[in-house]
Amino acid sequence: MSNSQILIVDDDSQLREAIVDTLMLTGYVCLEADGGEQALEILSKQKVDMVISDIQMGGMDGHTLLNSIHDKFPQLPVLLMTAYANINGAVRAMRDGAIDYLAKPFAPEVLLNQVSRYVPVSKSVRGEPIYADQSTAELLSLAAKVAATDATVMITGPSGSGKEVLSRYVHDKSNRASGPFVAINCAAIPDSMLESTLFGYEKGAFTGAVQACPGKFEQAQGGTILLDEITEMDLGLQAKLLRVLQEKEVERLGSRKTISLDVRVIATSNRDLKEAVAQKKFREDLYYRLNVFPLRWLPLCKRPKDIIPIAKFLLSKHASDSQLAIPELTKSAIAKLNNYSWPGNVRELDNVMQRALILANTGLVDDKCIILDESGLEEAIQSQGFDFDGVEPQIEPLQEEVDNDSPLSGESAVRKQKIPQALGGELKQQEYQIILDALIEYRGARQEVATKLGISPRTLRYKIAKMRELGMIIPG
Repeated sequence: MSNSQILIVDDDSQLREAIVDTLMLTGYVCLEADGGEQALEILSKQKVDMVISDIQMGGMDGHTLLNSIHDKFPQLPVLLMTAYANINGAVRAMRDGAIDYLAKPFAPEVLLNQVSRYVPVSKSVRGEPIYADQSTAELLSLAAKVAATDATVMITGPSGSGKEVLSRYVHDKSNRASGPFVAINCAAIPDSMLESTLFGYEKGAFTGAVQACPGKFEQAQGGTILLDEITEMDLGLQAKLLRVLQEKEVERLGSRKTISLDVRVIATSNRDLKEAVAQKKFREDLYYRLNVFPLRWLPLCKRPKDIIPIAKFLLSKHASDSQLAIPELTKSAIAKLNNYSWPGNVRELDNVMQRALILANTGLVDDKCIILDESGLEEAIQSQGFDFDGVEPQIEPLQEEVDNDSPLSGESAVRKQKIPQALGGELKQQEYQIILDALIEYRGARQEVATKLGISPRTLRYKIAKMRELGMIIPG
């Protein structure tokens, strides 16, 4: 998988930064331009999957930029942003070729819904998932046969085993591969929000619905929708979902208009579905509607030959994402990985390989870098010469209020904040502290901070977004 790249064009740096943070936290790669001229320069040098541009900008405005993009890159989707007072201009721009427009102010979910309609977070690189075990090869062969049809697929398996990977594989092998792949985790969204997320809503459908928003089913038109952890869905919503699947049409909240659907449905669960039906936690009629062709994704310990190929892939991926040299696994590391039962499956292996990358020395990952028990992480770090005594992982209430009108007002509060515990433990905390210190030193100038730290501006932007996600105050 490679992540889709989006160019954000706006001369308002604060709005541009907020949009970039929202998209990057979702998984998109973002480029920035403060005007149309810079945007065209970037487009001449880099491949971009989508452009989001403001209409009202100094110099080249959004209309002129749109026309230039369509002359030079006619297939590139352009989404425009405009104030309510300029809706007519936005509609005119759509006639000129913009895919849609966003009326300011807009909520993050509205932005993400619009973007995901045209550009998925990940672009599939055609090919099979990483594997070496015969049982996995047999399952993928069966999945490829299922993909050739439009049958609904039910994928079961333990948590963290990679059910979404198998879902994407089915999509990529189907005749819908060029269409969108839209995934929604039914367990991660509150019941009160899941219905509107799935089916969409009209303006005024409920408090806060200031703009119509398409649901996930609409976004998946012509492609595949993945209903992840379907057994966590409320029984009342299960009945509404059953109707959508039976009728192949959906109604947005607040609307009586039906929208015909052309969507392939894949569902996943880590539960025993028959037991859930017997316990009245899952509708029997919905079970039969979804369970047209079941696929069972085995836990990692039941496909042991997959462990090392997946571990090497994850190590390579995280090294590339962090712009680090890719280390090699020693024989002792391989033996330790193979001798572990992996109760957390691929998700646990992913965490272990991220730790290993942080602890790796001289381009090698040995058994000492393979930390299977989090309680051994501190010992492993100290054995490499680090001492983090006194580091407090929790965030404490700040004693000073930050004034957002000035980039460095509230600097004292920034300096006093505790760095929250994050993936990677104490080393990650130290990294965040270094970034904070550099931001304060250079008065929030991102380019100068990136140069000082020896990383790209894109990498710095990603790390800052992760820090914000943890609740940290970012200066500048």
